Amino acid sequence: MSQHYLHRHLTPAVGEAQLQAYGQSQGVPPAPASDRLSAREIAFISARDSFYLASLTEAGAPYLQHRGGPVGFLRVLDERTLGFADYGGNRQLLTVGHLRRDPRVALFLMDYPARRRLKIDGEAQVVPLADDPQLAEQLGPQAAGEVERLFRIRVEAFDWNCPQFITPRLTAAELEAQLRPLQQRIAALEDELQRLHPPPS
Repeated sequence: MSQHYLHRHLTPAVGEAQLQAYGQSQGVPPAPASDRLSAREIAFISARDSFYLASLTEAGAPYLQHRGGPVGFLRVLDERTLGFADYGGNRQLLTVGHLRRDPRVALFLMDYPARRRLKIDGEAQVVPLADDPQLAEQLGPQAAGEVERLFRIRVEAFDWNCPQFITPRLTAAELEAQLRPLQQRIAALEDELQRLHPPPS
């Protein structure tokens, strides 16, 4: 766990829970500077086709939604900034509304086949298309539909989780890639069988 992420999440209540469960608690590290994405995080984020985005209502209730699109639709703009284009959906605008009062968000990115996950804390800003044409050009279009707005997320902290209890899952494209060598081998064996034992003429 990164020192900044640990500083943000190892609250006094967490320390009390650790003490009660294990008889000791972790010390809270001093507040370091915000985390910066390295090549490892940038490659991981750029390879994702979905993530989960959490925001907070005015009353502090958490709200979690799934965001999906083509691989790389969540763009790394620099080592401290992410962005993505927002397309028309169910027209509820829950996340958009939450961010008007509280910009804090959490992102949860999964790589099921490799059993890896990355958590990111940040502050998000909703950007109207007309306000930043350059950002609009960077982020879209990438999918069918019309871009309605842009999201810019300033990264504050991130953490890589352990792979324990992650069940490997494959998308249709990933499954096809896994099966392709097997299908090619089967086709080669069928051709060889036909060559060795041609059907009677």
